[in-house]
Amino acid sequence: MEDAGVGWIAAIIIGGVAGWLAEQFMKSNMGLLMNIILGIVGAIVANALLGLFGIALGGWIGYLIAGFIGACILIAIGRMFRR
Repeated sequence: MEDAGVGWIAAIIIGGVAGWLAEQFMKSNMGLLMNIILGIVGAIVANALLGLFGIALGGWIGYLIAGFIGACILIAIGRMFRR
């Protein structure tokens, strides 16, 4: 998060938005706290995966995009284990 230039409060807000967008896109039903967690953890996961391909996303928009991608990945993985 510090590399992206995003503080902790902004990370919570952006993570919540990213998690909510992923929830809407993936048509899942989760609460606000889970959206925030998915967005923040999803951003970490997506930044790690994108880093393997040499892609670096920075700033607020990059963190939002990475959070959305990562949250979608985490929701898909969660669905695989539930079934």
